Amino acid sequence: MPLTAAETALIAQARQLAREQISPQAARWEQERRIGHEALAAAVALGLTRLQVPLAAGGLDFSFACKAELAEVLAGGDFGFTMSLINTHNVAAKLARDAAPAVAARYLPDLVAGRRLGCTALTEPGAGSDFAAITTLATRCDGGWRINGAKAWITNAAEADVIVLFAQTEPGSGGRGIAGFLVDGRRAGFVREPAYALGGQHSIGTGGFRLTDYLASDDELLHPPGQAFKAALGSINGARTYIAAMCNGMVADALQVAWAYGQQRSSFGQRLADHQGWRWRLAEAASELAACRLMVSRAAELIDAGQATGAPAQLAAAQAKLLACRMADRQLPALAQAMGAEGLREQHPFARHLLGARVAGFVDGSTEMLLERICAVMGG
Repeated sequence: MPLTAAETALIAQARQLAREQISPQAARWEQERRIGHEALAAAVALGLTRLQVPLAAGGLDFSFACKAELAEVLAGGDFGFTMSLINTHNVAAKLARDAAPAVAARYLPDLVAGRRLGCTALTEPGAGSDFAAITTLATRCDGGWRINGAKAWITNAAEADVIVLFAQTEPGSGGRGIAGFLVDGRRAGFVREPAYALGGQHSIGTGGFRLTDYLASDDELLHPPGQAFKAALGSINGARTYIAAMCNGMVADALQVAWAYGQQRSSFGQRLADHQGWRWRLAEAASELAACRLMVSRAAELIDAGQATGAPAQLAAAQAKLLACRMADRQLPALAQAMGAEGLREQHPFARHLLGARVAGFVDGSTEMLLERICAVMGG
C-alpha cells in the first residue's frame, strides 16, 4: 500500500532532522558517551514518538512501512540514536494498545513527550537470541507478581525506566511459560547497572539491570503466559525489518558522501568519479542497496497486512535483516576505501556506520540465528 501524503511529509521532515541535527551531533554524543537528547526533543516535536500510537490515544497511527522508511532515513544520521528513539516509541505504542487504560494513562504522556525513555527487555546474561531460555522469574503473589532476575544488552537501559519486560513464570516450560510485564525503573526492587563501555555507538544507551523482589501489580501484566511469546515474536519480526532498513540507511548515507567526494577529489590528473574502477565500486553498492530496500518493503507489506507472526513475515523479515546486514558489512568498508584516508576523519560517518552495522548483526537475532530461522520456516 502506498504511503499517505502525511506519511511522505513526515519522512521528508525526518530527512531534514537527520541532516541538520542528528548527523552533525553524532560524533559529540559518542565522545560524551550518551544518548542524543537534543535531537530526541526535535523528534518528539515531529511526532516520531507517537508514530504507531493509535489515534484515540493521541497518536498518528501511521503504517509500519512508514516506520521502516523513517528508520532508514534517521539511521543515515546515526544508528544508535535511531535505535534509542524507536525503542521508546515501541514501548509507547505497546502500552497504548495492550496495557490497562490506567497503566497507559500513567506512562504514555511522559514517553511521547520524551520525558522518560522506554526499553524492551528480553536478553539476559545467559540468554540472547535463544529467547525461550530466559530465566528471570515472575512468581504469583497477593495482588500481582514478584519478579527476580537480570537483563543485559538492552537498548536504552542506561536511562530507560519504562520497561516492557519478559519473564518466565514456569521454569522448564520454555516459551509457554513466558509472560510480559510493565516494569517501572523508579520503583523499589529495580537496580540499574552502569552503562556499558563499548567500542562505539554509545548513543544507543546499551546497558542492563537487576530486579530483586520487584512487585508488579496485576494490571501491569501486559501479556499472560501462553500469549507473551507470540507477542514478542511479532515484535521481533518488525524489529528485524526496521533494523534491515537502518542498515540500508547507513549504506545510503555513506554512498552519498563518497559520491560527493568523488566529484571534487582529483587523482592522477582526473576526478575520482572519472576512474572507471572507482565508479564501479559505488555502482555495486547502489545496486545491492536497491535489492535490500525491496526486501524491506516486502517484509513491511506483510506486517502492515496483519501477518507479523505468520511464516511469510518471519521469512521475509529474517531474510531482509540477514542480507541487509551482510550488505552493510561488505559495502561500508568498500565505500570507506573509496574515500581513501579522508574517510577516517571524524566529520565523515564511516567509522560510526561500521560500528552500527556490527551492532545490527547482533540485535533481534544474530546472523547465525537468522539462518536457522530461515531454514525452519522453509522446512515448515
